[in-house]
Amino acid sequence: MRTYIALSSFTDQGIRSVKETLKRADAVKEAAKKFGASMTQIYWTLGKYDLVVTLEAPDDESATAFALAIAGGGNVRMQTLRAFTKDEMTGILGKMA
Repeated sequence: MRTYIALSSFTDQGIRSVKETLKRADAVKEAAKKFGASMTQIYWTLGKYDLVVTLEAPDDESATAFALAIAGGGNVRMQTLRAFTKDEMTGILGKMA
């Protein structure tokens, strides 16, 4: 599984119904399964981003489809980052000439 970090901000729609954020988080966690993904952590944060989520998915296509489906709900905007473990970076660095 590949790891992704989603930096998310509430939209106007999402902040108007912020009291539903816990319920929405549970629904998103369940929806991830449809994409073969797993939302492993969710943090509500202060600052530029309102939420930071860690996600595991089998590939970039599944992670992207999941992110688009969630963003399409209109409650958040996301910036999704591919994250690499130490072992993955060892392999990447090993390919360098």
